[in-house]
Amino acid sequence: MTAVARRSKIDQQPDEIRAQIDRLLIKAGFAGYDWLTQRIRDELGADVGGSSGLQRYGSKLQRRLAAIKASTEAARMISEAAPDEADDRSNAIISLVQTEIFDALLAMQEAEEETNPAKKVEVLGKAAKNIATLTRASVTRNKWAAEVRVKLDAAAAAIKQIGTQAGISADTMAAIDARLQGLV
Repeated sequence: MTAVARRSKIDQQPDEIRAQIDRLLIKAGFAGYDWLTQRIRDELGADVGGSSGLQRYGSKLQRRLAAIKASTEAARMISEAAPDEADDRSNAIISLVQTEIFDALLAMQEAEEETNPAKKVEVLGKAAKNIATLTRASVTRNKWAAEVRVKLDAAAAAIKQIGTQAGISADTMAAIDARLQGLV
């Protein structure tokens, strides 16, 4: 018989209480766990167990926030260094999120600790909803990109025709075309 991992006392708190705990941890700089444990009991009326449990929870939260901050900074740096007019990064991000959801679903199926069928159905339902949202976003983004490409090609053809009629040199037209394509 396998043991089922117990959820921490903090994870068992209502969402509003956990959100307040998260804010307190962030405001305290993830330090002073004895004091924070007492403050949570006094101000929120929540039993979070001992300070070691709060510290474990705080460490997980701190890692998640650091990962989000690093991802956001990396995305900002990439956007500045390599503008993405065709929005290829969005497609890559959507694919990455879809892969992560798929991997999480596989891990959930293999996890022995989650034996509650109703909970599995709930998680699968949420995952299906998120996958559908991602798929719609991907389809919408691809449709938008195709429409932009058609408009750009039509504008380039019209400009080329106007340039030819006006007697603009082939080199100048090539430079204009390169500018339109975002190559310059």
